[in-house]
Amino acid sequence: MWFRLDTALTGVAVCATAGLLLLPHARDAGAVLTAQDDPVALADAQLSSALRNDPAVLARNIEEALAARDADLAKSFADVAAARHVQLPDDLARRVTEAVADENSASHFASRFANGFVTGNADDVGSLSGTVAGDLFVFGDIRDVVSEGKHMAMGEDTDHLILGLAAAGLAVTAATYVSVGGVAPVRAGLTLVKDARKVGRIGEGLTTWAARSARGVVDGPMLRAAVADASILRPGQTITAVKAAFRTEKAGGIVRLAGDVGRVGEKAGTRGALDTLRIAQSPKDVTRAARLAEVKGGQTRAIMKMFGRGALLLAAGAFNLSMWVFWALFALFGFVVSIKATTERVTWSWLQRSKARRARRDLAVRQDALLQDISRKDALLRDMALRHPAPAHSLAPVLVHG
Repeated sequence: MWFRLDTALTGVAVCATAGLLLLPHARDAGAVLTAQDDPVALADAQLSSALRNDPAVLARNIEEALAARDADLAKSFADVAAARHVQLPDDLARRVTEAVADENSASHFASRFANGFVTGNADDVGSLSGTVAGDLFVFGDIRDVVSEGKHMAMGEDTDHLILGLAAAGLAVTAATYVSVGGVAPVRAGLTLVKDARKVGRIGEGLTTWAARSARGVVDGPMLRAAVADASILRPGQTITAVKAAFRTEKAGGIVRLAGDVGRVGEKAGTRGALDTLRIAQSPKDVTRAARLAEVKGGQTRAIMKMFGRGALLLAAGAFNLSMWVFWALFALFGFVVSIKATTERVTWSWLQRSKARRARRDLAVRQDALLQDISRKDALLRDMALRHPAPAHSLAPVLVHG
C-alpha cells in the first residue's frame, strides 16, 4: 500500500517539475502559433521570447551593427530597446547617436545622392534619393530600357525583370507627376526592386515570380523594333517606344509589389525595404512586411535581422513549436493523473484504516459484552448459592456443571 502511494507521489513530483520546466517554452510556442497569421503579433511574440531567453541580445546586435558601420541597423535595434523598455548602457546609446548623426551628415548624404543618381544603385537614404531622382527624370529608367532592349534586339541574354520594372517605371513616373507625388511609394518601390535585382538582393522565390510577371509587361517584338536605334540621348523617342510596347493590363502584380516595397521603405527605411526583398519568397511576404513596417516603423529592420523570414510568417518550425505545447500538455495530463491516483490511494488507505478501527471497536464491544455476560452469570450463580445452600459434598459438582 505504502509503495503504491509513494509511486503516485513520485509521479506528481516528476510531472510538476517537468511542467514548470516546459511552461515557458510552451507559452512562447503557443503565442507564436496563435500569431502566425499576424506579422505584428508574431514579431511581438518572438521578441518577447528572445528577450526573456537572452536579455543582452539587443545590446549585442547593436555592437555588431556598429562594428559593421551600419548605423541604420544599430538605430533600429535601439528603437526596439526603447519600445521594450530595455535599458542600454549609456556609452552604447551615445555611440549609436553619433553613428547616426555621421551617416546623416550633409557631406555623406550628398556623396551618396550623387552615387545613386549616376549609378542607379541604392543602399541607403542618400543613394535612394539620387536613384529615385534619376528615375523621376526618366534618366534611370531610359538607361535600363535602352540597355536591356539592346540585348533583346541583338538576341543576347535579357534581364526581363529589369526591363519590365524600367518600363513600368516610365509609366508610373508620368502618373507621379500628374498626381503630384500621389504614387511616389510605387515609384520608389519600382526603383528599389530594380536596384535589388541588379545587386542580387532579391529572394530566389520572389525573383522567379517577378521575372515571370515581368515577361508579360513588355511586348518583346514591338520593343525590339522600337529601341533598335533608341538612345538615352533621345528620351522622347525612347519613351514613346516603350509606352507603345508597355502592357498596362499585365503590370498589376509588379505595381502592387512595388507599392508594398515603397510602403516598407517609407516606414522602415531604404535598407529595411532591401532587407525585405532579400528574405521574401513571394509577394505575400512583402505585403506582410509592409503591414509590419506600418506598425513597427524603425524597429522593422532589427526584427527582420533577428528572425529573418520568420518575422513575416511561420515559415518553419511549426512542428517543433507544436511539440513544446504537446509535451507541456502531456506533463499537465500526467500531473492530473498522478494527483487522481494519489487521491484515490490516500482515500483507499484512509478507508482501510477506518475499517480497521471500526473492527477493533466492534471487537472490543463484543469482548466487553461477553465479559459482562459472564459477570452476570457468575453473580446469578452466587446468588442462587446463597439462597439455596447445598450440602458440601454436592456443591462442587453444581459449580462445575453450572
